[in-house]
Amino acid sequence: MLRGASAKLALALSALALLGGVAAAGASAAGRLLGGINLVSLGRGPSGLEAERAIAAASQLHVRIVRVDVSWPTLEPAAPGQVNAPALAYYDHLASVAAKAGINLVMTVGSTPCWASSAPASLMRHCVPGHETRANTYPPRDPATYAAFVAQLARRYGPELAAIEVWNEPDQANEDYFGGREKARHYAAVLRAAYPAIKAADPSVRVLGGSLVGSNGVFLRALYAAGIKGYYDGLSVHFYTLTLAALRQIHEVQRAAGDAKPLWLDEFGWSSCYPHRSIEQEQGCVTTQMQAANVVSIFSALERLQYVEAAILYKLRDSAGEEFGVLRANGAHKPSFTALSRVLAAGGGASGQVTLTLARQGNHVLARGSAPVGDYMLLEAFHGAALRYRAQFSLDRFNRYAIPLPAVLGSSGLRVRVFQFAGGLARAAEQAI
Repeated sequence: MLRGASAKLALALSALALLGGVAAAGASAAGRLLGGINLVSLGRGPSGLEAERAIAAASQLHVRIVRVDVSWPTLEPAAPGQVNAPALAYYDHLASVAAKAGINLVMTVGSTPCWASSAPASLMRHCVPGHETRANTYPPRDPATYAAFVAQLARRYGPELAAIEVWNEPDQANEDYFGGREKARHYAAVLRAAYPAIKAADPSVRVLGGSLVGSNGVFLRALYAAGIKGYYDGLSVHFYTLTLAALRQIHEVQRAAGDAKPLWLDEFGWSSCYPHRSIEQEQGCVTTQMQAANVVSIFSALERLQYVEAAILYKLRDSAGEEFGVLRANGAHKPSFTALSRVLAAGGGASGQVTLTLARQGNHVLARGSAPVGDYMLLEAFHGAALRYRAQFSLDRFNRYAIPLPAVLGSSGLRVRVFQFAGGLARAAEQAI
């Protein structure tokens, strides 16, 4: 989920990252990317009607995968092996409907039943099966209990699965999903137990580790130190802010650790809550048209990043306080629904261009323009061939920028170029004044 997910990205990006982005942008394979949509807040009715409607909509979007939450406390509320039959029937129905539509599931399995939780006694006193409490966010006392549960899922749903994602956002500072101290060590223990159990149940099921919201690499380095390498087939990440820059940054942390596993971007998106709200879930609100343009731009850019295997947009349908959906809460299509359907059907699209205009304002020059969503920008000002000024910046919520150049540069005889790190100099915009 999204709460607290805005990553604080470092402003200093290395030359290696810049060169990596340029190289990736030149390599494109249409339809290479596993495109998907998040399905959340589905009901658990006996008919599974909501699941059927959701899969029908997902099929219209041309997605290849959908991501769903699987609640361990819901399926095994009272004891290991004592399964909630109606809940299991719901997941069976969802998997069956998705398979008929040619769509595979990513099952994100988090939360711990009361009987398995490592929560302190003060929280366990309030832990009641069938009710979500803080105690359910703590990892299991024995990681083998979680491993046994996800192995059951792999055995039951293997052919219908794109992957099993081990937990959700263990590095979230708000502890909505993974409570307690020494999170990296405890999460690594869960992942190291889950991976061999899933592979023993069905070797074809891919295992996703990480489920990270932080792109600065601090938590990932701690996970490496705790021994996670070799215990996943893909590293899952949830990046809403400066998505392309965040992917590049975490990939560099992987490279430094000798980790060649692909990234699965299984949460990202924009809320179309503007103009009635400015901020939602710590993200800047945009218009419905801007949401649609961002969807096209980001999927087109991701198609060129060979180290990203999958991209799963958040989410299918709006809900209370979350207008990230491509459908409104009543099921009406937003412009982003059509945009996502077209870009996935085509295997990519136009990601937009960097634009630049220069204007004199008193004794200085103002550089204005726009660019595709998701990355840091670099402005360089020259007198002749000599570089005199450089500034790194990010776009506003409408993908625009306005940079006043220092007055010391003067207001004439300047050549200015602006580019994104992902596109590099080949896609720079340049003007002289």
